[in-house]
Amino acid sequence: MYLEQIVLTPEDILSKEFKIDTRGYRLPEVDKYLDTIMKDYEAFIRIVKKVEAEKKELIEENVNLKNEIRNLRMKIELAKQQGEKEITNLDLLRRISELEKVVYGNDD
Repeated sequence: MYLEQIVLTPEDILSKEFKIDTRGYRLPEVDKYLDTIMKDYEAFIRIVKKVEAEKKELIEENVNLKNEIRNLRMKIELAKQQGEKEITNLDLLRRISELEKVVYGNDD
């Protein structure tokens, strides 16, 4: 993804050979090569900043998701505890029967 932004590899830099004139290396050739290296470094810096920002966002999202999981686990535990005290259908039928006795006056 980011590699297409980078022109030179470390091997390219290491193996680069400049032509020599009577006074040393050809200055325009060296300057052009250094310009290419500078562009690559600028691209590396942009990539690193972007990746660091993405990493920060992912860490924040991860923390939020962990908190959400923790909260859901607590809610599940509370529901389980309340489920143990859950009213069954039999309990409801007994209550209805008692209310009918009171309302209709049946003492059966």
